[in-house]
Amino acid sequence: MMDRHLRELLNDQFNKELYSAYLYMDFADYYHNRGLHGFGNWYDVQVQEERDHAMLMRAWMLKRGETIELLPIAKPDKTITDDADPLHFALAHEQYVTGLIHTLHDATEAAGDTDGVKFLDWFVKEQVEEEENATSMIERYDKAVADGTLEALDTELKGRRWKAPSLHVDIF
Repeated sequence: MMDRHLRELLNDQFNKELYSAYLYMDFADYYHNRGLHGFGNWYDVQVQEERDHAMLMRAWMLKRGETIELLPIAKPDKTITDDADPLHFALAHEQYVTGLIHTLHDATEAAGDTDGVKFLDWFVKEQVEEEENATSMIERYDKAVADGTLEALDTELKGRRWKAPSLHVDIF
């Protein structure tokens, strides 16, 4: 059996990953409605990524003989007033998630759960990538607006495709 505190933290993180998917779906919808379908696609891919993060945590819990408690997922609470807002909200959100992952990792390490630490190491590395991507999107957007190349950037972003995570948890 998994430590009760770790089980609660993992369950909470599972549900927060699903919230992240909801948040990014809201951003995708905003951009699609604005006619910025490349930016919408960028966030559609982010939705898939966050959903898969949740599914990896679920698989890990099942492998450990635990179950996930499905909690209500809150409606995204961001008010978007400018095309750059979702980009900035996404960076702040990823920084928040990084803190959650580090807290979970630290608690797992403190509990002496070596396998859990190895599992969560992937998420720590993933958050570095998530923050880099969010920062890069802001920089690219700002440059495209300044250069008058926003349409070209939007077209480029339409080509982004979902790639399954490199982490795999075999549960059966």
